[in-house]
Amino acid sequence: MSNGAGISLEELLAWSKESANYWKSHLDANPALLELLCSIGGASNVQEFVRHTWTVDLRWAQRLAGLPVIGRDEAPAGPLDALYDLHLQAVEIFRGLLAGPAESWEEPYILDMDWVPPELRSVSRRKVAAHTFLHSQRHWAQLATLVRSAGFPSKFRGDLLFSSALR
Repeated sequence: MSNGAGISLEELLAWSKESANYWKSHLDANPALLELLCSIGGASNVQEFVRHTWTVDLRWAQRLAGLPVIGRDEAPAGPLDALYDLHLQAVEIFRGLLAGPAESWEEPYILDMDWVPPELRSVSRRKVAAHTFLHSQRHWAQLATLVRSAGFPSKFRGDLLFSSALR
């Protein structure tokens, strides 16, 4: 049980939005970075990596909302604005879900994925939402390291400690 001291899904969503907004702005200002080689998550460049990150946001939101899930190949390959729209769609779905009854977050969600062992397939909806937000944060940290290593420091302050999403 929670004692109320934990981080809420609303706060994680706000942190996710803050990071996504940063990278959208940074990549708009530095479009050459989109072509930077990147081998994370099967991507060949940063644009494909961003596509993966925001497509996953949307796919998990759609799953939790019981909506049809966009196929991986159906997500646009670009431009950046089209990719960012995937994130915006996910945010709107999550906002709607978060406005619903709190008890629904503890309901089980069954991961219908063959690669997940059967004993790990039943998780809470809350866990899926938290996973989604932390998945994108992990990828933004990877991107910050990648662009810095390539000689393009981003000044990304993605640590939760520096986020305005949480006091």
